[in-house]
Amino acid sequence: MDDNCIFCKIINGEIPSYTVYEDDVVKAFLDISQGTPGHTLVIPKKHVPDLFAYDADLAAQVFSRIPKIARAVKASNPAIKGMNVVNNNGEVAYQSVFHSHFHLIPRYTSDDDFKMIFKDNSGNYNDEKYKEIQQSIIDQMKED
Repeated sequence: MDDNCIFCKIINGEIPSYTVYEDDVVKAFLDISQGTPGHTLVIPKKHVPDLFAYDADLAAQVFSRIPKIARAVKASNPAIKGMNVVNNNGEVAYQSVFHSHFHLIPRYTSDDDFKMIFKDNSGNYNDEKYKEIQQSIIDQMKED
């Protein structure tokens, strides 16, 4: 636990939350911002700053619980038509709380108040550039 971490304080009960699920590994609670109604955060109880700090066991434990929680959020409101699952890692990726967390963001319509933009940059790449990036990533693969 990190004494200065708002999510650790929520886990410890020092700060109230609207908990929707909790077990020995994760806690899931409503995001105070409610990007869309039902916006839920899933956090590991172990303090890890981001996805890069997970080991295989923690990843398996946390990720295995996300579908169950997501299904419950979706089932809670028949108007929910889909869901974005978002995980930000690092300040440049919009991470604002440095305790790993996953956003479950219910989607009601394509006009609700949540947007993600995936720009198509494929015109800037050729086979050689793709292979260079591919090999750079492969070279960094390590066994856990």
